[in-house]
Amino acid sequence: MPLLSLTTWSLHRNLGPLRWTFWDEENRVHGTHIDDQPETISLLDLPRLLHDNGFQAMEICHFHFPDTSDAYLAELKSNIERSGMRFYTLLADYGDITNPDELRREADMNWLKKWIDIASAAGAERIRIIAGDAEASDEEAVRLAAAQLQRLIDYSSDKKVRIITENFHDLTSTSENCISLLESCGMELGLTTDFGNFSGPEKLSELEATIPRSESIHAKAMTDEQGSLDADEFRSCMDRVRNSGYEGPITLVYDGPGDMWEGINRVKALVEPYL
Repeated sequence: MPLLSLTTWSLHRNLGPLRWTFWDEENRVHGTHIDDQPETISLLDLPRLLHDNGFQAMEICHFHFPDTSDAYLAELKSNIERSGMRFYTLLADYGDITNPDELRREADMNWLKKWIDIASAAGAERIRIIAGDAEASDEEAVRLAAAQLQRLIDYSSDKKVRIITENFHDLTSTSENCISLLESCGMELGLTTDFGNFSGPEKLSELEATIPRSESIHAKAMTDEQGSLDADEFRSCMDRVRNSGYEGPITLVYDGPGDMWEGINRVKALVEPYL
C-alpha cells in the first residue's frame, strides 16, 4: 500500500531561512544565498508533527538544514526514528553534473558527495540528484549524466544511501531521457516522478512511461494565482499511479499561495482515495 509522505518544500514558508547554493563564477567557488523565512516549525520537531498528521514518510530539501554538524544530524536522525517516520529522500536541489566547465562540474560533484555523507549521517534512505541542466536533445550530456551518476553510486556504495534522480530540470524533462539513465546505470539508480515536471500535451503519456519505473512520486497539484487546485488534472495523474500498481511513497507537494498547511490538506484530500 502506498505511503503518505511530505516534502519540506510544502512548508518552505514555515521552516526558517532557505539556504540556496550557487556557483560564484567570479571567484570559482560555491556560495550560499540566505532567503529569510519565518521559522514557525523547527526541522527537529517536524517528524513528530508529520506523524501526528497522518504521514509515514518525509523528504527534506538540503536548503532546509540549519546545521550539518554531527551532533545535529544525530539528533535529527533520532527524532525521525522515535516518531516512527521514514526519512525517505534527501533532496539535493543544486548541482549541474553535466556542466561543460570541468572545474565547475567537479566542484558540484564534490558538493554532492558531501551531501551524500550528510544523508548517510541523518539516516536518509535515498538522495535525489539532479541529472543536469543540459538540453534534453543533447545525447552526449545524457551519456555524461549516466557516467556521473554512476560515480556517485560508487561513492555511496558503503554509506547505505541509494542514489535516485528525477524528471527535474532540462536534461530529464523527457521520459525517454529518464529511462535512458535508468537503463545505463541499471538497478543501482532509482527515479522520482514529479507530476509538475512534465508539461504539454504529452504530459500524461510521459507520466505513464516513468511512473512504473519510479520508487518515489511527487504528487504536485497545479494551482492558479489564488491557490485553487486543478483537481481533475491531478486525479488524471493519480489514476496513472494507481493503474501502474505503484506502492511506494506518495509525497505531497503544495507550492501555492496562502496557508501552506491548508494547501497541503487540500492535496491530501485528493490523494486519500488512492491510498
